[in-house]
Amino acid sequence: MQAKHTFGKKDPNKAYIKRPAVYAVIFNETMDKTAVVQADSRKSFLLGGGIEGEETHIECLKREAIEELGVEIKIKQYIGYAERYFFSTKEYKNYLGQGYFYICQLGKKICDPIEEDHHLIWMEIDEAQRKLFHEHQSWAVKTALELSRQNDK
Repeated sequence: MQAKHTFGKKDPNKAYIKRPAVYAVIFNETMDKTAVVQADSRKSFLLGGGIEGEETHIECLKREAIEELGVEIKIKQYIGYAERYFFSTKEYKNYLGQGYFYICQLGKKICDPIEEDHHLIWMEIDEAQRKLFHEHQSWAVKTALELSRQNDK
């Protein structure tokens, strides 16, 4: 059984909507920067998002890569699972974000992004860990970097 990493604080008096999602941690070749999707709101996220219908993790990641950046991606390694309790100020709802994280590699650009307010930013690892909007995504970057370094040995 995989270890569960939980971020945010659960209020026992509130109901939370479960939101399963899949995210990609993508490093550049020198492993000093990671790909971050920045929305026009200036918030930073990992590439990825909510699983739709009966999508597999791979199908979800590939769809999100096209929607957000217009690129293909290659899924290399599963990182782990982490959750985050949070209140969406955009939707005014309480969520339990259930994140499944993968180390991925960017492929070729195949179209313009569908989500025009999303932009690819290459960010230094430390900066990304500070600026990612969701703590479980920061955890995933740190964990992916450790796994990648172990694999290079």
